[in-house]
Amino acid sequence: MSTVHLAAYILVMAGTTYLIRLLPLALFRREITSPFIRSFLFYIPYACLAAMTFPAILSSADTHAGSVAGFLTAVVLAVRKKSLLTVALAACAAVFIVERLITLL
Repeated sequence: MSTVHLAAYILVMAGTTYLIRLLPLALFRREITSPFIRSFLFYIPYACLAAMTFPAILSSADTHAGSVAGFLTAVVLAVRKKSLLTVALAACAAVFIVERLITLL
């Protein structure tokens, strides 16, 4: 990839992210009072984060079984309101155990 192409890609991405941040300021001049729109805007960052993270979770381990085991472990512990460190360590341990069991079989 040449330097010119890299600079063009960076400028396009910078413009895109700038427009995403600028449009709400330009379009909504008054405070948003609709409960539906307020809740919709509140949950957009979480939905985007989930949409970017979930595919990476399923392809992070050597096998899909390990990925699913880590994901389910993380979800169960997060629902039980465990700390982030506990959830991350338990999910990694679950992936490790499942991957080792698969290699033994």
